[in-house]
Amino acid sequence: MADETTLVFEMSKPVPFTCADGTGIEKGAVLEISDPFTVAVTNGDGDPIAGIAAEEKIANDGKVKIGVYVDGIFRGTAGLAGVTAGQGLETDTATGSANELVVIAAGEDDCVGMALETATDRETFLFRLNPYSRDIA
Repeated sequence: MADETTLVFEMSKPVPFTCADGTGIEKGAVLEISDPFTVAVTNGDGDPIAGIAAEEKIANDGKVKIGVYVDGIFRGTAGLAGVTAGQGLETDTATGSANELVVIAAGEDDCVGMALETATDRETFLFRLNPYSRDIA
């Protein structure tokens, strides 16, 4: 996995979500949510985002829970289209890695959070994780 995010300011404690035992998840990976209260590494631009992995999950280690940040300030990597301070963010799996972020298209509901700095392709920048802030583009 590439371009994992890095926690800069912890604003709340990680929440334990369910995950598959056979799945490996890198610390700092952007995670999508599915029912019931289950997370996996995002793999599509339209995935509903749960948060960011607070710890590494090793495949087939017997664990079926993982700590997930649902709030905080992180350092991320801008995707091909870049990001603009104050704009909502989504993943950029179409043109980059699952953890690259770009400005969210209007009306999308797969928000990761809000950019706190402007950045061009492959630059790192600060962003506020807030996956439940829909339509902030």
